[in-house]
Amino acid sequence: MTQQPEDARTEPDAGDLPDPVGELTTSLEGLRTRLGALRLPLETPDAAATRDAQRRSVDQLDDYLLPRLRSQQAPLLVVVGGSTGAGKSTLVNSVLGEDVTQPGVLRPTTRAPVLVHHPLDARWFTGDRVLPGLARVTSGASSSGNGPANRTSSGTAEPRTLRMVSSETLPRGLALLDAPDIDSVEQANRDLAAQLLGAADLWLFVTTAARYADAVPWDLLKTAAERRAQVAMVLDRVDPGAEATADDLRDLMAEQGLADAPLFVLPEAPLTAEGYLPEEAVAPVSDWLTDLGGDAGARAHVIAATRDGVVDDLIRRAGDLADAADLQQEADARLRAMVASAYADAVAHVRAATSDGALLRGEVLARWQDFVGTGEFFRAVEHGIGRVRDAIGAFFKGKPKQAPQVEQAIAHGLESVVLDAAEDAAERAYAGWHGDAAGRALLEGLELSRASGALRGQVSEQIRGWQSDVLGLVREQGEAKRGTARALSLGVNALGVALMVVVFASTGGLTGVEVGIAGGSAILAQRLLEAVFGEDAVRRLAVEAKERLTIRTRALMDGQAARYTAQLDALGSADAGGAPLRAAARRVADAASAERGARGSASAPGADDAAAGTPAQRLRGAGQGGVAGRHPDDTATAVVPGNGDAANGAATSDDENAPGRRRGFWHRLFGLQEGDR
Repeated sequence: MTQQPEDARTEPDAGDLPDPVGELTTSLEGLRTRLGALRLPLETPDAAATRDAQRRSVDQLDDYLLPRLRSQQAPLLVVVGGSTGAGKSTLVNSVLGEDVTQPGVLRPTTRAPVLVHHPLDARWFTGDRVLPGLARVTSGASSSGNGPANRTSSGTAEPRTLRMVSSETLPRGLALLDAPDIDSVEQANRDLAAQLLGAADLWLFVTTAARYADAVPWDLLKTAAERRAQVAMVLDRVDPGAEATADDLRDLMAEQGLADAPLFVLPEAPLTAEGYLPEEAVAPVSDWLTDLGGDAGARAHVIAATRDGVVDDLIRRAGDLADAADLQQEADARLRAMVASAYADAVAHVRAATSDGALLRGEVLARWQDFVGTGEFFRAVEHGIGRVRDAIGAFFKGKPKQAPQVEQAIAHGLESVVLDAAEDAAERAYAGWHGDAAGRALLEGLELSRASGALRGQVSEQIRGWQSDVLGLVREQGEAKRGTARALSLGVNALGVALMVVVFASTGGLTGVEVGIAGGSAILAQRLLEAVFGEDAVRRLAVEAKERLTIRTRALMDGQAARYTAQLDALGSADAGGAPLRAAARRVADAASAERGARGSASAPGADDAAAGTPAQRLRGAGQGGVAGRHPDDTATAVVPGNGDAANGAATSDDENAPGRRRGFWHRLFGLQEGDR
């Protein structure tokens, strides 16, 4: 195939993608939108881990999956990761024979990531196609092998930058990224390392004989196995006679689902004068990467395998995140229910306390008795309703000044009842939230265990409003009845006070049964009203007055409850349900199934790229007799450079290292036939 000129190697437009790939891309973009909009503000169980999973899912879509689908012919990205001091940078420099990244003695060593690419592949990485959140810094590799300027620049680069280094040693279609330490003492480095590994088509994971069993690397490797990422392992600094370490590592790999991953064993050896590992030591890794760089079909299958694994893992994680969103919604409803219950009980308490006669004790009773007196008016009431009508005029003329005192006493008593109920509700709501992890986190820094300082003034205002409502009811009823205009003109306040007494004495003034020690006063008030308006009218007036008091009480309690629910409203947790995310994940699953079905036996994407017919550039040490990894059918548990008979059961000849032989490893690894190319 004729190689395309550099300018012709442009990224394909998403609109030119084959339809199944385009559908998959569109569905993943929809999933990305839902993940970005997902709110997980409440401290539900595992909330912190769930938020981290959300962030990593978004990063993987942005950094790897969507860019990879939109640019299928982009070079395969091999991310070299591992523990602190494992020798990642030294390995990268050694296989290239150039100083492209800085090994270091100080910890953490690798700070800013370094991406090495062939000069003709630069356009794939200089934009924001992959890892868009990292600023690009461009520099060149040292041709002499010990470029001090480049070592200095990599050590001082900002952590959120990606240093771009071009190298003609690296085959086209292949890029190496030296990542920060996954167990760095700096959290930012650890986060960036995990993000970069998530953006890889292929992981080249470096560990040492002393640290291969550390927990942190295996947490990441387990994640890689779960999403079927393509992984190769490098066991560095193995002392002679310690080959059993490789066997132990192979067992660990098998336990974690990585039995088929290639394993390269690098012996402990002094560095060359240029600071590189000996060629024979890196030969297996160089052979492996050279093979991969020279086989477009193998690269395409590595990309497809990792991409499929990432898609499936995202679908699974989206389901988990949708479940977490449902828990958020349930927690929101639970917290709101606690508040609603506490303040609904407060309203019920006020209603009960203003219906059983308890409010008519004390000052209210004394003022009422002062108001009605014990003279001629009281005796007239005792002798019958007819005499009440005769006595009303004189009564109102004689003692109208007492009505405001009764109103004030009622207002004071009612205010105490409402305030006590509000305080109790605040304590209950606070206790409920404090006993719930999601609510407890919202209480920090807020004074919600007591009623608000402004409540007393609000209660006074609402009580005055209710008393005005009662007087208005009396006035309206009086204007509707003939023969009462004169009486009403003299005693609206008195009749209003009497109606308040009736409201507080029973559930609606339906009977004349005595209620507590205030029973006599209540009967007197009821008979007074009946003498003016009639029994049915009094019944209706009492019910209406009671309902208006309840409405005003409920408004007060709703205002107090809003101090709590406003915290939830601000978070938007009521709208956090996982149904939209779950639906988006189903669309991705359907599109992925269709894309894989359409892929079928067709040639893998990228197999006909510009580098397919170009012989691979040999990396340093390639063709030295090393072996390109281990195939599952081989009997060895590790590849030991310089010991081909022990590692593979037969010596590796130059013929076996010829291009056709090297490609055979990748064809065997992915189950390809020669016709697949």
